[in-house]
Amino acid sequence: MTSIAKSAAAVRRQARAATSPAELNEAIEECRACPRLVAWREDVAVVKRAAYADDTYWGAPVPSFGADRPSILIIGLAPGAHGANRTGRMFTGDRSGDWLFGSLHRVGLASSPGSVSREDGQRLATSRITAAVHCAPPDNKPTTKERDTCAPWLDRELELVQPELRVVVALGGFAWAAALTALAARGWTIPKPRPRFGHGAQVELDWMDSRGIILLGCYHPSQQNTFTGRLTESMLDAVFTDARHLAVGDHAPNVHQPRPSSIPE
Repeated sequence: MTSIAKSAAAVRRQARAATSPAELNEAIEECRACPRLVAWREDVAVVKRAAYADDTYWGAPVPSFGADRPSILIIGLAPGAHGANRTGRMFTGDRSGDWLFGSLHRVGLASSPGSVSREDGQRLATSRITAAVHCAPPDNKPTTKERDTCAPWLDRELELVQPELRVVVALGGFAWAAALTALAARGWTIPKPRPRFGHGAQVELDWMDSRGIILLGCYHPSQQNTFTGRLTESMLDAVFTDARHLAVGDHAPNVHQPRPSSIPE
């Protein structure tokens, strides 16, 4: 049984010790390194939302989901309080997940258009979904310390899935910054000045073996973005269509101009 990480130092040790994505997920699920997040995620799991009063909430760090050797890695901000924190799977059980998995299905990256539970049969053959922070934060806003404490999980995940990885999709500015930091830690060269997040932003990064990786920016499919029309289905589909083409070496992505953004979503 994996020991429980109760400090930033323990997170670093356990992340380094994981020898597979499955082992990494086991360690993530037991993590208690951030007291504020532990209290929040567990309180939400007890109080619940009225619509889910009969559900048993996951109420723990949410592991990554998808292929163990992906060509596309999707990075979100953090689990939703009544979505992934309830179901135990990234982007599952809320409107953000409906948008994300709907798009992944339309472009051929997910086996079905929805994701409602860990037992719904959803499959990602060539993609994997993770997050910059694995616990649901109050107001969807992790602190800088919480982000940094959780960072070793993402660093190690990138290392473990690196052999076939070709594309990283960052959902929002928070995930974009976390992705750049993690990629730099793994040896990819980050351009200077550091690339700014924007919807449709695309950056090619070089590594020591000269194999490049593409970082794509995409607005987060939050209700704030989708209800206001800031993010539409066609915009979301365009990014994941690009990701699919680039992952197989087709360097003819959709042409769309980045939309700079200074906020996470």
